[in-house]
Amino acid sequence: MTTAHILGFPRIGSARELKSALERHWKGKLGEAELHQLGRELRARHWAQQKAAGLDYVTVGDFAFYDHLHNATALFSAAPKRFGFDAPLTLTDYFAMARGTAAQPALAMKKWFDTNYHYLVPELSRDSRFVLNRDWLLPEVREALALGYKVKVVLPGPLTWLWLASAEPGFDKLQLLSLLLNVYYALLAELRALGVEWLQVDEPILSLDLPQAWLAAYPVVYRELAGAGPQLLLATYFGSVAQHAPLLKKLPIAGLHLDLVRAPKQLDAFLGDWPQDKLLSLGVVDGRNLWRCNLAAALEKLHAAQTVLGERLWVSASCSLLHVPHDLSLEQQLDPQLKRWMAFATQKLDELALLKRALNEGEHSIWRELQEAASALEQRRKAATTQRPQVRGRVAALKESDALRAASFDARIVEQRAALQLPPLPTTTIGSFPQTGEIRAARAAFKSGKASAAEYTQTMQTAIRIAVERQEALGLDVLVHGEAERNDMVEYFGEQLDGYAFTQFGWVQSYGSRCVKPPVIYGDVARPQPMTVAWAQYAQSLTQKPMKGMLTGPVTMLFWSFVRDDLPKSEVALQLALALRDEVCDLEAAGIRVIQIDEPAIREGLPLQQADWPVYLDWAVRAFRITAAGVRNATQIHTHMCYSEFNDILPSIAAMDADVITIETSRSRMALLDAFADFKYPNDIGPGLYDIHSPRVPTAEEMQTLLQRALDVVPAERLWVNPDCGLKTRGWSETEAALSRMVATAQALRAQLPQ
Repeated sequence: MTTAHILGFPRIGSARELKSALERHWKGKLGEAELHQLGRELRARHWAQQKAAGLDYVTVGDFAFYDHLHNATALFSAAPKRFGFDAPLTLTDYFAMARGTAAQPALAMKKWFDTNYHYLVPELSRDSRFVLNRDWLLPEVREALALGYKVKVVLPGPLTWLWLASAEPGFDKLQLLSLLLNVYYALLAELRALGVEWLQVDEPILSLDLPQAWLAAYPVVYRELAGAGPQLLLATYFGSVAQHAPLLKKLPIAGLHLDLVRAPKQLDAFLGDWPQDKLLSLGVVDGRNLWRCNLAAALEKLHAAQTVLGERLWVSASCSLLHVPHDLSLEQQLDPQLKRWMAFATQKLDELALLKRALNEGEHSIWRELQEAASALEQRRKAATTQRPQVRGRVAALKESDALRAASFDARIVEQRAALQLPPLPTTTIGSFPQTGEIRAARAAFKSGKASAAEYTQTMQTAIRIAVERQEALGLDVLVHGEAERNDMVEYFGEQLDGYAFTQFGWVQSYGSRCVKPPVIYGDVARPQPMTVAWAQYAQSLTQKPMKGMLTGPVTMLFWSFVRDDLPKSEVALQLALALRDEVCDLEAAGIRVIQIDEPAIREGLPLQQADWPVYLDWAVRAFRITAAGVRNATQIHTHMCYSEFNDILPSIAAMDADVITIETSRSRMALLDAFADFKYPNDIGPGLYDIHSPRVPTAEEMQTLLQRALDVVPAERLWVNPDCGLKTRGWSETEAALSRMVATAQALRAQLPQ
């Protein structure tokens, strides 16, 4: 009989219960005991859903109060020494590392492979040591067992956890492997004593281009762990591991999971001579997108595998369902036709159960469901053929010159400096200012019809005026309007573009309590009318200083949405680029002299294997340049990127040809700037001077150290001063305190520059 399971489930709750509880806990309004109780309730609810759907195992270990990789850090007692924590780590310690303390900045955050989820980076040194923390994970396993479930525990694999950690320069992290394996060995013994049958060990780094030393470590690791506890299911996802098929076939594991959504052809490398003592788990339901599964196509793949594997076939989603919303049934305002095409996490459980039943009982057992799925798919296909021919025609008519500014950066910057008249080390922010309760309430009232358009506009203009006045008082050089009218940097624009749809409850965790509600690109994208011009014009009317127009770039609009899967992403990106280009040109015509086009997702979209990079980077850079290239030389184009590693794609970042790039660097202590300096990045750059994702306000000395570090590697005439990212999630008191120190730091160092 075929087995059905999942690799992980969303943990925030269908109504974002975890988000609310975390934020109340951090404000001191909810005790630790109450927070733990909510965690138990959410876990029990999600396990019950998996069991009720017909899955054979519930997955335990996918729940986290902040981040699953950070859970492993706590499980291994792997706190950096700078925090001074003793083992075992408590929940207070866990949050301190995630959010920072008065004395210590938080752990760095990075994107989880090519997703919009952020993980907390473990910090290692040659002195790092590990101890099993029995207060983590094991209590959750006991909870599930006590409820009578068959349990499959999930844990990041030792090599993946090590690979994703940072380490002091010159230190080979693999030297810590044997010490780390001691903790895994102890954990496996505990799980075996509890009667757990399966441990899912996630090793997604196998989809990357790994050095030979790391690949050679896999047989060593799994020989050590085999037989130490539950049977091991090694899970890979986000890409193909076909190149490692000989290695994986020989590993002493009981099973292997493959992502057949991202890499369907890799199955051929495994089926032919797959060992008789191992099972294959095949991920055929998309864990990264919200479209319904093509059940007939999935069954075709699964039947072919079943012929070879028999009962050694497991069926699953491609990856954890963490990356999709919770439950489609909650959506009451979606167009019924669109809703018919979708499946959220809860519905994907049902799809897996249907596939399992068809494999075990025959396709006739799900005949009605197969017909309904086929009908919905055909409806989608017909809708795609009747969309906007003028949009596709405009994309087809693009020329190379449409992606080029009229002059080089060296010529443009002369005109821009003359027009803007900024001092050395100009100060600015990344775009958003605190979204107060009043702002959110006004937006909700307008959306629900309880406030008129005039009332809403007046409230937003008041918020903009306050933001401008506070920036003037702080002494910032280039201002922003604060984005009070924006619910989200992608959703706000999507709501005003044709081809987008929106959910009420389609929330997905980004990090910690931060959730996003990605819009859905279902059709051809076009801009019916200006989206930001009136707000930018009003803000500029309040000040003599330059006011930035703020846009989200085409690549980020693409990757931070749920994207249609019937067109290449490259074509959707060009549709977005043309719509945004029109907005850029309208902002310039309205008198806005600085326009920021945020592209934090450029690196995120990078394929995991280097051989696939050139094609992606070519169309991604072209999309940005098309967006920006329609303005005059004197109009300054900024872009912002956060939590990205740029070292290996700096030529492409430079090829975007933004006049100014602002980047996240504070958590890494400006380490990223070395790469920009070595590359001799040609345009202006603004490395983030403080971390906005933490409530901590850095000291003046810390800011001065970072800015001086930046001056050591970037010429003063090309250096900007700004925070890491937007300030939407912060309060006004901490925002003003931090910005005041930032401006004072810039002014102090500005005074020391040669005249």
